[in-house]
Amino acid sequence: MKAIKDSVHGHVRLGDLAAELVDTPAFQRLRHIKQLSTVRLVYPSANHTRFEHSLGVYHLARGAIDGLGLDDDTAAHVRAAALLHDVGHGPYGHQTEGIIRRATGRDHDDIAWLLTDADREVCRVLERNGLDPERVASLIAGEGGLGALVSGELDVDRMDYLVRDAHHTGVPYGTVDTGRLVNELRLAGDGGSGSGSADPEDAELVLAEGNVPTAESLLVARSLMNAVVYRHHVSRVAGAMLERACERYLDRTDTDAIDFRRMADHDLLVALREAVPALGERIERRDLYKRAVWVGLEDVPAGTVDAGHAEERAAEREIAAAVGLDRDEVVVDVPSRPGLKESGSTVVVDGVPQRLEDASELVAGLRSAERRRWTLGVYCPAEHVDAVGDAARDVLGLRGVGAGT
Repeated sequence: MKAIKDSVHGHVRLGDLAAELVDTPAFQRLRHIKQLSTVRLVYPSANHTRFEHSLGVYHLARGAIDGLGLDDDTAAHVRAAALLHDVGHGPYGHQTEGIIRRATGRDHDDIAWLLTDADREVCRVLERNGLDPERVASLIAGEGGLGALVSGELDVDRMDYLVRDAHHTGVPYGTVDTGRLVNELRLAGDGGSGSGSADPEDAELVLAEGNVPTAESLLVARSLMNAVVYRHHVSRVAGAMLERACERYLDRTDTDAIDFRRMADHDLLVALREAVPALGERIERRDLYKRAVWVGLEDVPAGTVDAGHAEERAAEREIAAAVGLDRDEVVVDVPSRPGLKESGSTVVVDGVPQRLEDASELVAGLRSAERRRWTLGVYCPAEHVDAVGDAARDVLGLRGVGAGT
């Protein structure tokens, strides 16, 4: 057993298999992928990595497994999945996930490619220890009752990143009682008693009786972190610029999507600075575009709210042409419709599993807050803010334009 000191959980104890997996190149690469990507341009101390986050997820998964009554083989597969859940991330994590998805059809939690390609070291470690790589991959993808522990509404991934991100940004909003959360997890079918009689492959992961406030705390923490950290306007501007720069980079070089997703953050930043200097140098220096448009859901037509990637890029070209700018000088940023995935988590109430959204009066209020916070942005160099704002109103059919820096 190897103990690693962690800034959030204290000592994280690794079993022999976990220690072997941590030493693989695929896992060590996570030392060079920042957990909060462009958020660190807002919060300077948010320099923690997906390496330490993955250790934290493993630690919380071990705690949850202890209360679920799993057999040794199943427990070993879940622990491995928790540890490896982020090895499929590309550089800058979620900021480049859309690019990788469009090019490969795979999200970061689909790691089958990693377990079957030429560099099969992770796969060999798993097989050498009697584990099925495909079963581990399915758990990471969130399949089955136990897959939800790794990727679901009550997953240990979310529990760790909320408290870890709050710790490193210095904000007080992501604090949740992870100890109670993992200790109160059950598999539906055992009456919320934790006896473990439910089939883990088919059962539903729930919080035991009396834990509606526990589930609500996770929901509130996520909502507040969305508002203050994850969707901070500076991070959104930088993230949108980064995505455009990456698209140009892939267009202008021989790098394919497979090689791209294996890059680390620093590799990508150097590559962007060389291949797409107009955007890459700005991102490196934090010389970011300003907001020409910043408007809420009520001022955006439904067709624009639901615009896809192609429609966003077409709007950018049209706005840029109207103002006489290069297409890279206008960025349209349309977030997905607001929602709180955690509201679908299940809590036992009076002996019956219920969706949190049905058991809690808080959910409706938090959903309303998410809708009010939703904003569409259009960004450009500071000297063109007024002209781009006017053109964007016409092109996007906006009923009102709010601009700011």
